[in-house]
Amino acid sequence: MIYRTKKVTTFLLLMGIISLSLLSGAAGAYLASKFGTVMDNGLHSDDSDNAEFSYSYDNTGNNNTLQQKNTGVVQETSKPADTSDSNTEATLNAAVAKQNTGNGAVVTTGVSNSTRDLTIPEIASIALKSVVEITTETVQTGSRMRQYISQGAGSGVIITQDGYIVTNHHVIEGASRITVTTSEGRNYTATLVGTDKRTDLAVIKIDAEGLQPAVFGNSDELVVGELAVAVGNPLGELGGTVTEGIISALNRDIIIDGEKMNLLQTSAAINPGNSGGGLFNSRGQLIGIVNAKSSGLGIEGLGFAIPINTVKEVVEQIMTYGYVRGRVDLGVTLIDVTDIRTALMYRLQNMGVYVLEVTDEDSLFQPGDRIVSIDGVEVEGSDQVEEIIQQHKVGDVLDVVIQRGRRLLQVRLVLKEAKG
Repeated sequence: MIYRTKKVTTFLLLMGIISLSLLSGAAGAYLASKFGTVMDNGLHSDDSDNAEFSYSYDNTGNNNTLQQKNTGVVQETSKPADTSDSNTEATLNAAVAKQNTGNGAVVTTGVSNSTRDLTIPEIASIALKSVVEITTETVQTGSRMRQYISQGAGSGVIITQDGYIVTNHHVIEGASRITVTTSEGRNYTATLVGTDKRTDLAVIKIDAEGLQPAVFGNSDELVVGELAVAVGNPLGELGGTVTEGIISALNRDIIIDGEKMNLLQTSAAINPGNSGGGLFNSRGQLIGIVNAKSSGLGIEGLGFAIPINTVKEVVEQIMTYGYVRGRVDLGVTLIDVTDIRTALMYRLQNMGVYVLEVTDEDSLFQPGDRIVSIDGVEVEGSDQVEEIIQQHKVGDVLDVVIQRGRRLLQVRLVLKEAKG
């Protein structure tokens, strides 16, 4: 299973602590409430996942079907094995080339002038100062309208001296409060700058100066077998954890939560809480943002990270515009109904792709609509819908056939720009 690595703890507001085991029931109640107005129409939905091997985000806070990991267990070392290059860190920082993003913020990029590869303790001494712990609070409504706070934990990487931090979208998704803890143990309340669900990236900002940003490497120059060092906050409790491995593969096409991603694969240990943390090379340069791991019986050493060249492009747009321009949006949240049991649970007659929630007030869709086809192509899953949508651009018109109750309707959908 490939899953998000985000740790979640849940508290029932005004009613004491509620255990994680109740989350699935709360989620079911939430979905039932969403389909409550549709149950009498004979529609059904299926959100079950019976796969024995899947990808998920390693995140310690969201109760997502796919988990993403925010791991970065630090392998503690007493002192560098080789101190002949005592100015390694200063050399790296001096080599940084600053690139203005257009709004006054600066993303650091550059190449180390070091004449040799660094030891793992040397890499850790550099990387640890730019990796932060992230904790989130999300207010959710469960059964009988009871509200509870879901606490999550992940990691992030400082990218500017004045407090811009990159992390995963799934780490901060839906959070009402985001807290950042730096390597010095200082806590800051963060504000959300913007997110991009498609690449699972987000940028947050803290009110601080004089921070040490990571130096961006070049993921296009990576080769299979080279050293990879992960730094993050595994389990949401072990901030500053360092693990080492290698780059196991390049350009892995992985589907997580219906989003197709091109990722780096690493053997460095990745655990819940590592999501949003950094993957560094032998020069101490940031080469990826950790976002997922694969788990299952007999599966070990399968971690994934977003290539830093992808991160750089997305982060620059988010810092400039607050979102990534040119992304298309259906204006709805979809859910897959894939088995009869789930269909019967929601009193639905057919399996397929259903509209769970409408996010665009001008949308022609309604909760409970089943998407039958798009431009004459029958669809069976939300990932297929996403694949079709990604082949189009803002302003394109699609002919969508939906089932609403016992009627089949044709809708002409004009694609709008997604703004985070």
